[in-house]
Amino acid sequence: MRSANVGGREIFVFDALVPAAEFLPYARAIPRAAFTRTETARPDSDVRHWVCETPLENLPETVLWHATEKAVMTVRPNERYRPYRVYTNYASFGDVLLTHVDALPNARELTALWFLCESWETEWGGETLFYDDAGEAQVAVSPKPGRLLVFDGAVRHAGKAPNRNCPVGRYTFAIKLRAI
Repeated sequence: MRSANVGGREIFVFDALVPAAEFLPYARAIPRAAFTRTETARPDSDVRHWVCETPLENLPETVLWHATEKAVMTVRPNERYRPYRVYTNYASFGDVLLTHVDALPNARELTALWFLCESWETEWGGETLFYDDAGEAQVAVSPKPGRLLVFDGAVRHAGKAPNRNCPVGRYTFAIKLRAI
């Protein structure tokens, strides 16, 4: 695990929490999911991106949830969190993904974000960028198969669309968590 801090809010990066043999079925299945272009990153924008909702009741059966729970307990050992929304985002070259926050500043919420890809090349782009209050990019996290980001939901961020040379979509599986 490695970590960063943006404006006093933490970002954690975990690699290899789930063995490839258990992770790859998710990465291989997700391109066949029923995505709709209905999601907006911010209420002040009409820009929509691709999303596929996952029923919350299906989450406990997934290996990704069990690994997420362990990661959250590692970074917040004295707090308990409960998932309240689960979905997958999809982006390809030319898509627009806006900066946004997932939670209000005092909400005590985390976002867990899994990169669902079989492989990823640096030249393909698709990083998740985290911004300070002045709008300056402070941290970039590259997509990597099986990588998990856990971050304070109040950190301004944006997933970036892949570059033109990227032959695959950029899929991220998001679990929104609220302190209980």
